Amino acid sequence: MGKLTVLALRAVLVVVLAGTLFVQASMLWLLVSGNDPEDGSLPLTPLRVITVLGIVSVQVAVVCVWRLVTMVRRGTVFSHAAFRYVDVMIGAIVAAALVWFAVTALNAPGQREDPGVTLIMGGVGVAILGVALIVLVLRMLLAQAVARDVEATRMQAELNEVI
Repeated sequence: MGKLTVLALRAVLVVVLAGTLFVQASMLWLLVSGNDPEDGSLPLTPLRVITVLGIVSVQVAVVCVWRLVTMVRRGTVFSHAAFRYVDVMIGAIVAAALVWFAVTALNAPGQREDPGVTLIMGGVGVAILGVALIVLVLRMLLAQAVARDVEATRMQAELNEVI
């Protein structure tokens, strides 16, 4: 991975992390201060709590991507240490999907006249779970690469003994 690519990715990750921290702080401020009264159309307090939890899952995924990019730059990504970050990222994506399903459930009663919105939101939740499955497949590819790397190292050691 080139230096420019790593720099661009890290810049995007910093912007995403800063944006999520700002939104999270705003939501927590609204929860604590009570400056935004609910009009009863939507249960805003549960939505705000769920939003804060959803943002935490995004932040966890961003940190994991940052750590994996660092491992790529150091040439250590094909090791067992990378699995920890990939596994945490899969968990964060699944948590984000569960949070999205909770938002869908809270929003559903207000969509009685147009249930298609709830179906679309449910479809988005399934798509988020699909992303977790894609990352799981990539984890399996990483496991194969690590196994091949270990085998190649072992064979190289055997060859060095023979020579």
